[in-house]
Amino acid sequence: MAIEQGIVIKLGPQGPTTAWVKTVRSSACEACASRDSCHSGEGLAQEVEAINTAGASVGDRIQLSVSSGAIFKATFLLYLFPILCMMAGGFIGSWLAPRLECDPSTAAVIGALICFGASLLIVRGKGQRMGLQEAYRPKIIRIMGHEPQHPTASNASIICANTDIRE
Repeated sequence: MAIEQGIVIKLGPQGPTTAWVKTVRSSACEACASRDSCHSGEGLAQEVEAINTAGASVGDRIQLSVSSGAIFKATFLLYLFPILCMMAGGFIGSWLAPRLECDPSTAAVIGALICFGASLLIVRGKGQRMGLQEAYRPKIIRIMGHEPQHPTASNASIICANTDIRE
């Protein structure tokens, strides 16, 4: 389970059941292959909508939790599934080439591109369905205090497998 700290900047559109949390990328993010594409906004700050199970309010310093299983499933779907589909498409294309009386290399490339495109559509649909499931959304698990000044998350950290890594 990955735990990250942040500050609640606003409540979600459903009221107090969800909240927008501002976090800062920690040093653990530097080893991640997706570090350049996963943040939104300027600088190192990120904003994420989380399920507000702890009843946090605007300005509260909180801890977010995301299930490791959910992270692994989403990582497989996003990174490995398209590559496996593309490889399968290449093999299918080269296997069909003699039957279609065309160049095996061309058929392999066409098969790989078709299967890769189909996998992206599958990833998009499955990803949207996963995003609606509570298991794949971050949860506010603990309120650590209240920040009286303008909400920023300058002291964010990630705790993975009981190891505390601070910026």
